[in-house]
Amino acid sequence: MDRRQLIVSVRPDGTVGAETRNIYGDECLDFITVLEDLLDAETQSSSYTEDHARSRTETHTAVRNDHTSS
Repeated sequence: MDRRQLIVSVRPDGTVGAETRNIYGDECLDFITVLEDLLDAETQSSSYTEDHARSRTETHTAVRNDHTSS
C-alpha cells in the first residue's frame, strides 16, 4: 500500500498550496483545518483529487472446507 502524503508548496508570492495523495474520501478534508491552524490562514479555494472518489479497499480471504469427517 502506498504511503499517505500531504505535499505543501510555498509559491514565490507567499501563497501556500497543498495536495494530498493516497488519502481517500473525506479524510483529506481534515488536512485543510490542520494547515489553516498551522499557518494562521484561510483557504481561498480547494478541489478534490482523484483519490477523493476512491475508497481504501481491504482484502479478506475466506477459507471453506467442504470435506467433513464421517
